[in-house]
Amino acid sequence: MTDKIFLHGLTVHANHGVGEDERRIGQQFMLDLTLDLDLDAAVASDKLADTISYADVADVATKAFRAQHHRLVEAAGGAVADAILAAFPRVERLTVTVHKPHAPIAAVFADVGVTLTRTRK
Repeated sequence: MTDKIFLHGLTVHANHGVGEDERRIGQQFMLDLTLDLDLDAAVASDKLADTISYADVADVATKAFRAQHHRLVEAAGGAVADAILAAFPRVERLTVTVHKPHAPIAAVFADVGVTLTRTRK
């Protein structure tokens, strides 16, 4: 499978983190999503019904990311992956990257985060 739909830089404010302020005030996270699926039908038909709407992916991912307060971005990213697989049966595999650019660590850095890859069983 080499076909992909992607949505990069989806910015979501949420209350994930180990620290009390992170959980109370929250912060902005960025999500990068890459969905592997067969797009042959969409290529042939040129119809939205034969693919997955970017807007729907953004909506499902945002709701899943905000639905629960997690201590770890690993858990928050896993919730997004589970929600996308549940909502879109055409997705065979996906990668979710959660960027936490304002992580409270004593270092100068451009970005930190996690990347999770899940495959439909």
